[in-house]
Amino acid sequence: MFRYALKRILYSVLILMGVLVLTFVLFRLAAGDPALTVLGKNPSAREIEDMRAALGTDKPLFWGRWRHTELYPGADFADSRVVFSGVGLRGKYRALPEGVRLEKGASILFHRAFDAAEQERFRIEIESDAPLRFNGREVLPQDGRVILEERAAPEVLELSAGAPCTIHSVSFFRPTKGWFDTQAMDSLREIVTFTKTFPYVSFLNFGNTLQTQEPIRAKLWHGMLPSLMLMIPIFLGELVIGIILAMISCIFRGRAVDRIILFLSVAGMSISYLALIIFGQWFLAYYLNLFPVWGWGTPRHLLLPVVIGIISGTGSGVRFYRTVFLDEMNREYLRTAAAKGAPPFSVYFRHLLRNAMIPIITRASTVLPFLFTGSLLLETFFGIPGLGYEGVNALNDADLQMLKALVILSAFLFVVINLITDLLYAWVDPRIRVNR
Repeated sequence: MFRYALKRILYSVLILMGVLVLTFVLFRLAAGDPALTVLGKNPSAREIEDMRAALGTDKPLFWGRWRHTELYPGADFADSRVVFSGVGLRGKYRALPEGVRLEKGASILFHRAFDAAEQERFRIEIESDAPLRFNGREVLPQDGRVILEERAAPEVLELSAGAPCTIHSVSFFRPTKGWFDTQAMDSLREIVTFTKTFPYVSFLNFGNTLQTQEPIRAKLWHGMLPSLMLMIPIFLGELVIGIILAMISCIFRGRAVDRIILFLSVAGMSISYLALIIFGQWFLAYYLNLFPVWGWGTPRHLLLPVVIGIISGTGSGVRFYRTVFLDEMNREYLRTAAAKGAPPFSVYFRHLLRNAMIPIITRASTVLPFLFTGSLLLETFFGIPGLGYEGVNALNDADLQMLKALVILSAFLFVVINLITDLLYAWVDPRIRVNR
């Protein structure tokens, strides 16, 4: 058992690492520039620089010695949709799909956006197909690229053409603290950080939210309790009620009780989750005044969301468990137990239920992702300040830091649940750890 458990734990760690890498890549490459999202319209170059530095989005992804800077305005001349503020063109030039074509003597002027530290190094990368003159000195491209390192930051940088040439882009960089001062390492430090004081390690340090600058870890802890108080009763209610109704349906198979349970199960599966929420709020909470319509603070605020969650999920559970039980009822061990005089309760709830635990555990573990999705609607409609409620607010505010924290936390939750499921398999059926 110990070897099997250790093997499953190692597999889970590898899966979690893969999820973390995938989450990092998706949020860094597909999410755009969060600094521009937070700052809104027309931010200054200094504000963009400071916000990117605070978020770490100006650093290289995995390794590198240079990070992007707004000290001078970079320009991708192949992108005709961008308006380049702080960039001036002098002389004869033409805008082409692949860049800007400078005639002999024409030049591009880059105006410094803010004051820089004295003697601070910065790097310039120019994509061009011909020799250029940079601040009066000639530079030659290698493989279509010119790379320059400067220590002084004058008010204006001039890039001129000694002969007709096409310039595709110009980018500016400042040095990082080292090769691994990167976004990947920052993301890893968000998961685990080693400190010099007890307990010497800290987990889930996701920084602050983009909009309110509140600590994300504190918001996660505050939202976890309401979510667990909502999800655990729904999960246990679905499981227990579904098993009991499915067992009753099997015992009275083909009779009126079985047909009624099947009809209610199909009806529960067919009604939309959203329709149940709206009906419950209007009829049970508002019209009959049986429950609070909105809010959080007492157990009464959780009663209606829990009832709606159980009703929504029990139907499919009953159908699944009924099928499993019917398949087991034709096995020899049940007929043997009945022939030996075992009471019906022992036959069904001891022998039948125990041997059907593998598919029941599988079903219970697969319900949790949908339960988490459902909690988003329940928490939003009923004003429960849980993780789902925080996720919807973060999505509306484009708070990528909070969204990333919720994605990683949910991935960690699902990996742990799958690990527990595998260990329960081995506990219920000892043959599993022998065959694997």
